[in-house]
Amino acid sequence: MRPLLVKGVVAVSAVLLAGPAASDTRGNTPDTSRIAADSPGEAGRFFSLPPGDRRYSFYFTRAAYSDGRFGRRGRGGGSWATDYPKADQQFLTVLRRLTNLDALPYEHPVQLDDPQLRRYPFIYTVEVGNMSLTESEVTALRGYLLAGGFMMADDFWGDYEWANFAEQMRRVFPEYSIVEIPKGHPVLSALYDVDEIIQVPNVGNARAGITSENGGIVPHCRGIFDENGRLMVVINWNTDIGDAWEWAEQPDYPLKFSTYAYQMGVNFIVYAMSH
Repeated sequence: MRPLLVKGVVAVSAVLLAGPAASDTRGNTPDTSRIAADSPGEAGRFFSLPPGDRRYSFYFTRAAYSDGRFGRRGRGGGSWATDYPKADQQFLTVLRRLTNLDALPYEHPVQLDDPQLRRYPFIYTVEVGNMSLTESEVTALRGYLLAGGFMMADDFWGDYEWANFAEQMRRVFPEYSIVEIPKGHPVLSALYDVDEIIQVPNVGNARAGITSENGGIVPHCRGIFDENGRLMVVINWNTDIGDAWEWAEQPDYPLKFSTYAYQMGVNFIVYAMSH
């Protein structure tokens, strides 16, 4: 079922400035009892749902993976925790306003090899150019995606980071190639029609009028498809969608980038929930 469009993405800044409680169109105030700490030093904390918490139809699940910079899952805040938790919180605020999706109203990090991973149809991975998966993570991610899961990869730049991520994906799927997602693919029009792949800069570069970093000049939206043509992984290379989620409420952050970032994120989730 396609989520009901409530407001256009042009209203993102207004939604975020209104605050999280105002964002819930169903009149429910989000339960903050398990919101992860805002301190980056505590980004390695993980939560189970508190007793009595109901199950939601959708969880914006951030995958906590092992990387080459901080070791296994970066308990003190590894690459997986970039922009966390603010980007997740702000994206959820807008997602819940733009759609009628019954989404958990706060961030939800899960380790890649957590046995509960298959409960969640969508996972978000960030700074995947530093990814260095353990064997258990490779096995778990492969099983998750083949079972119908969907992964969004974001915020990695240049040839070096691409080569590392591509190698990690070859470990997960040696039989499948990474390809460009063609214009007109349903993932680019699941709710919003996206005709152009835009390079979204980090907030510092956006304020300086720069869009690229680390030699990543041309933005790409690539994917990994299974043997039946189902898109399992969407790969946003040479772009930083999560940073636009994180800073969209700032008056000096360009609307062009935040609008595109929220449209793409919503499209990916609608596609994941309907395929």
